[in-house]
Amino acid sequence: MDIKVSPYLLAIISMFFWGMAPIFGKLGLEKTNPYIAFAIRCFVIAAIMLIVILIKGDFRELAKVDLKSFAFISLEGIFATLIGHFAYYYALKIGETSKVVPITSAFPLITVVISIMFLSEKLTLYKGSGIILIIAGVLLLRL
Repeated sequence: MDIKVSPYLLAIISMFFWGMAPIFGKLGLEKTNPYIAFAIRCFVIAAIMLIVILIKGDFRELAKVDLKSFAFISLEGIFATLIGHFAYYYALKIGETSKVVPITSAFPLITVVISIMFLSEKLTLYKGSGIILIIAGVLLLRL
């Protein structure tokens, strides 16, 4: 049975934990090669998710995933986790956390542009204003 939770509460929880994570990443990367650190991160997450799937009894759900969904989810993982987070780990290791994180956190700019181009979403006044505020925020935090 799934619990009904507000998407905004979940977004706030994500924001909180994503805000804390770079601190642990920076500390962990102090004496660790980013390749090794990234492998550890992926291994721990995969192990935890496997346990969750087994406990919930959702293992049979894997057979229900169609090829198209599998392909898109795989691409999302390759883009976000493999390439995106790997580049982020290297940036975090060699750069200042307070300057690296705002840049990487500006990814909604790319999402909005791509969603308008390929998902036929509309650019509204609010989305345009948000884009301007994101850019301004990144520029201000880089100073």
